[in-house]
Amino acid sequence: MPKVGIRPVIDARLGGIRESLESNTMGMAKRVAELISSNLKYYNGQKVECVIADTTIGRVPEAQRCEEKFEKGGVGLSITVTPCWCYGTETIDMHPTRPKAIWGFNGTERPGAVYLAAALAGHAQKGLPAFSIYGEDVQDSGDEEIPEEVQKYLLQFTRAGLAVAIMKGKSYLSIGSVSMGIAGSAVNESFFQHYLGMRNEYVDMSEVNRRMQLKIYNPQEYEKALEWTKDNCKEGKNYNPRERWKPREEMDSEWEMAVKMTLICRDLMIGNPKLADLGFGEEALGHNAIAAGFQGQRQWTDYLPNGDFMEAMLNSSFDWNGIRNPYIMATENDSLNGVSMLFGYLLTNQAQMFSDVRTFWSPASVERVTGYKLEGRAKDGIIHLINSGSSTLDGTGQQEAGGQPAMKPFWEISEKEAGRCLAATDWPPAMYEYFRGGGYSSHFVTRGNMPVTMCRINLVDGQGPVMQIAEGWTVELPPKIHQTLDERTNPTWPTTWFVPKLTGQGPFRDVYSVMANWGANHGAFSYGHYGDELLTLCSMLRIPVCMHNVESHRLFRPKDWASFGMDTEGADYRACKNYTALLTFEKFPAF
Repeated sequence: MPKVGIRPVIDARLGGIRESLESNTMGMAKRVAELISSNLKYYNGQKVECVIADTTIGRVPEAQRCEEKFEKGGVGLSITVTPCWCYGTETIDMHPTRPKAIWGFNGTERPGAVYLAAALAGHAQKGLPAFSIYGEDVQDSGDEEIPEEVQKYLLQFTRAGLAVAIMKGKSYLSIGSVSMGIAGSAVNESFFQHYLGMRNEYVDMSEVNRRMQLKIYNPQEYEKALEWTKDNCKEGKNYNPRERWKPREEMDSEWEMAVKMTLICRDLMIGNPKLADLGFGEEALGHNAIAAGFQGQRQWTDYLPNGDFMEAMLNSSFDWNGIRNPYIMATENDSLNGVSMLFGYLLTNQAQMFSDVRTFWSPASVERVTGYKLEGRAKDGIIHLINSGSSTLDGTGQQEAGGQPAMKPFWEISEKEAGRCLAATDWPPAMYEYFRGGGYSSHFVTRGNMPVTMCRINLVDGQGPVMQIAEGWTVELPPKIHQTLDERTNPTWPTTWFVPKLTGQGPFRDVYSVMANWGANHGAFSYGHYGDELLTLCSMLRIPVCMHNVESHRLFRPKDWASFGMDTEGADYRACKNYTALLTFEKFPAF
C-alpha cells in the first residue's frame, strides 16, 4: 500500500533561527503522522502508514534526500508542514504526479503563512498544483494542537491522495466486451492510463466457461461456498409464467454455476495460489485487478445463468469465508460506473451499490397510481434506483451506526449485521424474458433514512471525463405502495428509493431536474455524504465536476484553482484543462 510522506520544512538560516525551530518543526510532522495513522485505514483494514523525512528540510540537498527516501519507501502523496518562513521553491515537493498539500502554521512569532503563500505561488508557477491548509485562528508558537479544521483538511486530502496512489499500476479487468451497446462498457484505455494510471486487462467470457468445464477453481472452497449458499441465500418468488418454470434439477444446476462463477471471477481479478497446487500456475496469478466488469448480456445470458449472484456477492463485505473486503465488480461491464464505484470505495472503504437510475416518480404520478401522497423527505418526488447485478447486500441498510441504518467498512461489520443483510435478501429466479439462460437475482429493499452519495463518471467527446455527484437520502415507502411501484418494473431486483438534496438551482432545482440531467443510465452510491471528498479526488485527477450539490464551504481543491476565476465550477474546468490528466507527461518531458 502507498504511504503518506511528511515533509517538515524549516528556515535554513543557521546561527539561532534554524536551531530554535528544529524541535517544533519535526514535532509538527510527527503529530500529523499520528493523526493520519490513528484515523485512517487502507481498504484492507490496515492502518495508513506515514514516512517522515529523516531531517527537517531547509535547502535543496535536504529536499532531495527526502525525495530519495520517499521513492524507496513507496510514498504516494506528500504533506509539507512548517511553523515558519522557509525558502519557497528550494523546499517544495517537485514530484510531477504526486498529490501535494502544505500546512502552514497560523502563528505570529514566525511567518508560516508567508511561506505557505510563497510556496503555493511557486507550485502554481511550475505547474505543480498543491492544496493549501491553514488554521482559522492564530496559535501560540508552542501550541501542539492541530486545529479541528486543519485536521479535517489533512484527512480529506489524505483520503483522496491515497485513492490516487492506490489506483496507480492496478488493473481494470474486462470480462467480455460491450453489453447491449452501453457506451460505458466500451473500455477507454486512454482514460484509464492517463487519468488513473491503471492498466486494462481483458478476458473473453469463454474463459469463465472454460474454468467451469475444466474445474479450474478450488474444489474444497466450492463445496464450502455451495453449502453456505444453500443455508444463507433463500430462493425468492418465481415471477416467470408457470409454463416456463424449469425442473428443480436444472434450477439447482444454475445455483451451482452461480457459485462457480463467483469463485472464478474473483480468481480472475486477484489470483488464487490454490490453483497452482492444482496444476494451473498461470491462472493462479490473476490480473492484479482492483475493479472488474462482467459483460453478461447477451452473449452469456442468452444461454447460461446470469452473473447477478456473482456480482452481488463479490461486491458485498462477506461471503462463505466470513467478513472481508468487497471486490468491485460492475454489471454489464460498465467500466465507467465501475470506476465510480472504485472512487467511492477507496474514499470510504465501504461496499458500493450499482444501480440503474431508472425512474422519476413525481408526487402526482405516485398518487395517481397508488392513491398515496408522498410525505417527508419524499414529498417532492423520488428516484427509483434498481439493477439486476452489482447491488451489494450491504445496501440493504441492515448494518447500523448509532442505531440508524448504515453501510460500514468491513472491519466494523458484525457477524450479526452480515446475517441481517442476508436475511433481508432473497434470490428470485431470473426473469427469462431478460435472461434466457436463467440464474438468480438479488432482491431487497434498502432501508430509509440513510445519507448516501451517488456519482457517475461520463466521457464526453472533445472534453474528456466529467463527474456527476448527487448527495441525498434513501427513503422508505409503505410496503403496499412500494410493491405497487416496484412491480411495474422488474420485481426480482433490489430497489433503493432515493431523494437528492435540493438546492433550488440548476440540475438540483427539483428531483425531476436531477433525473433529467443525469448523464447515463447507471450510477454508483454508498453510505454518507462524501461529495466533497469526490470533488477533492477529481481535482487531483484533473476530472472536472459538471454537476454536484455540495455546499460551497465544503469545496477543497488545489489552491491554484483560485487563479482560474471566481466561478468555482468554471474555474474547475479551466484548471483541469490547463493541467491536463494527472499522468499525462507532456508537460514534464524530462521526467
